[in-house]
Amino acid sequence: MAPITLYGSPFSLFTGRARSYLIKAKIDYREEPHASSHFYKTVLPKAGGRRGIPTIEFANGDVIRDGVAIIDHFEKLNGHKFSPSSPKQKIVSRLLDVIGAEGLLRPCMHYRFNHDVDEGDFLPFHFGTIYNENTPRGIVSDAKERMAGIREFVLPAWGVTPDTHDLIETFHLETLRVLNEHFAEYPYFLGGKPCIGDFGMMAPLYGHLGRDPKPLSLMTRHAVRLFRWVERMNRPEPDIGEFKNRQESYMEGDLIPSTLKSVLKHLAKDFIPESRAACGQINLWLDENKHLPSGTEVQRSVGSCDFEVLGTMIKAEAQPFRFYLLKRMQDEFEALESEDQKLVKSMLEDTGMTELLDMKLSRSIGRDNNLEVWV
Repeated sequence: MAPITLYGSPFSLFTGRARSYLIKAKIDYREEPHASSHFYKTVLPKAGGRRGIPTIEFANGDVIRDGVAIIDHFEKLNGHKFSPSSPKQKIVSRLLDVIGAEGLLRPCMHYRFNHDVDEGDFLPFHFGTIYNENTPRGIVSDAKERMAGIREFVLPAWGVTPDTHDLIETFHLETLRVLNEHFAEYPYFLGGKPCIGDFGMMAPLYGHLGRDPKPLSLMTRHAVRLFRWVERMNRPEPDIGEFKNRQESYMEGDLIPSTLKSVLKHLAKDFIPESRAACGQINLWLDENKHLPSGTEVQRSVGSCDFEVLGTMIKAEAQPFRFYLLKRMQDEFEALESEDQKLVKSMLEDTGMTELLDMKLSRSIGRDNNLEVWV
């Protein structure tokens, strides 16, 4: 197969997920910035007109936008190489994928935009590479102006405000701790090779939290085993030499180890209350927009919701994409035999994640012409 072109950015959260998959699946690719005339004139119209990354282009001109769809495409071609088949591991892999895409965005945005004062040209340089002379008129091309706009308008939409800074930083340090404990015992989330959940978690843990100067310094200081996982996920070989068990397989017996349960139990403290509030807000919006035609593009957010995490109130935008991903986990659960469902429910109860099985939107989300749409 001729090399594909990956349009993305080194500091893009979601590009990191797709890039890691291409590396581990040994798919020949070259990476190009999306601030190019070819991207805007040729690729973007085929990507539904949405200027999102990552986007891949095949040698024949076909295009796939979004890291989830990119991984789905190649998983079907390679026999679901990174998709566990046993019940509990299958569900945990999907759950980690959702959390990676949607559940760690507050620390990503906080550390990138509230800790950049002493980082010199790091962020301005990177923003300059995606907003250059090829950028169409109407899109801000000055990197610092763009960053200022994100700080003023985007951060509050994610629940990143002065009132939440302490919570975000305290919670993130605990996230580093529990992840580090897991990766001290296992090279990947489910054993000796990556699963879909590993790629999902690479999105925040590399592009922002494992690369930007401030969070990278925290990771190398407090979570070197997690840092090694990030390195490992960007290498084609297993890179598991420091482990006694070097089998390139998932754990036997459908095992979910206590270290991984601790990770999920910690993340549930933030992910569950936000998901609960967002689900209610989106369903309220859907009820108010019952006559929305099928095929209408799904907006990034549909109003805001309030929720409490460890005693701190947070207001954030309610984002339907979280539930597009969550439904994939729910569908896989519902396809299990009843005895397997009991095992999965027991495991989710141990981690405080059971409620996710019933968090459903009143209307499904699908894809058409490289866009997420209401169906």
